[in-house]
Amino acid sequence: MGTSAEDRNGTGGGRPASRPTSRDVARLAGVSHTAVSFVFNGRAEGNLSPATQERIRQAAARLGYRPDPVARGLRRRRTAVIGLVTDEIASSPFAGRLLRGAMETAWADDHLVLTIDSGGDPAKEDAAVAELLDRRVDGIIYAAMSLRRVRVPEGLHRTHSVLANCLPEDDSLPAVVPAERAGGRSAARLLLDQGHRRLAVVGGLDDIASAERLRGFRDALRAEGITVPRDRVVRTGGEISGGYEGAIRLLAGTDPRERPTGVFCYNDRVAAGVLHAATRLGIDVPADLSVVGYDDQEHMAAFLTPPLTSVALPHRAMGEVAARLLLDAIGTGRTPPATTRRVACPVVSRASVGPAPIR
Repeated sequence: MGTSAEDRNGTGGGRPASRPTSRDVARLAGVSHTAVSFVFNGRAEGNLSPATQERIRQAAARLGYRPDPVARGLRRRRTAVIGLVTDEIASSPFAGRLLRGAMETAWADDHLVLTIDSGGDPAKEDAAVAELLDRRVDGIIYAAMSLRRVRVPEGLHRTHSVLANCLPEDDSLPAVVPAERAGGRSAARLLLDQGHRRLAVVGGLDDIASAERLRGFRDALRAEGITVPRDRVVRTGGEISGGYEGAIRLLAGTDPRERPTGVFCYNDRVAAGVLHAATRLGIDVPADLSVVGYDDQEHMAAFLTPPLTSVALPHRAMGEVAARLLLDAIGTGRTPPATTRRVACPVVSRASVGPAPIR
């Protein structure tokens, strides 16, 4: 019995057709195998006319041809894969943004991202980096989901590596972090521009982000000759309960003429607690009190009542910048300097900020 055309082409019940090769493309386009290689290895300019290049691309498209990334990687001594090791991919609301930024930047450069979640366990981090090195990745991004100084796994020094949203304890690697101090200045400027002068800060942890945000906030106020009294900087952690507690301490039983008219919160969860406390106390936001959060937390900030003005953490942009730094190092073969790049934290304006009340 003969075989059908569908069987011979791999679309029927017989054995699938083999993957088209560059030689198949060359035959269909009527060119040499070398010409096809020039097109798909980025060497066509100056070697082939635009018409010939287009004919080769059309033949490749007709056949469904794609260059073999493994073979191409062997020729270049690269795998076209970068690793990403992080501590909280599964649990952080911001991880997806950083991952998307890194993955889309890598994809645009014909690289894939192999991701490993260590759960914050140093032993697992070391093992993850070792596994990625064994798989011959071209480089590694090491990311943390909260800004902090980190112990750098030793294996990161054996390949091109960039840190994202964290700083190396030994200052040995390039890092991409949010411009937290500038973000604090932006929050203060937003309130000052609306005429607020009695200001307070609620929430915060013993961490780099808290210190930098508060420093930036005070920078902007100092430029206007304003200070925040110690009793209006209420450190109550980073959760909704802390925001509620801090706001009650600041606002309950206080003469409206003396209480703060603007509050800068450590993050959006704290801001949610402040909004809840204001509602319980009968204080209108933003008519009587303006509230600024930080993070622009997805599925939260825009859905509070009123929708929350927030300084956004640039997780996606950090992923993009870290991947670009890494890919540039891979492409040039030169290790980038161990400097820190700070990515802007944009203000997302919503309805929780208004003009200062006249009292």
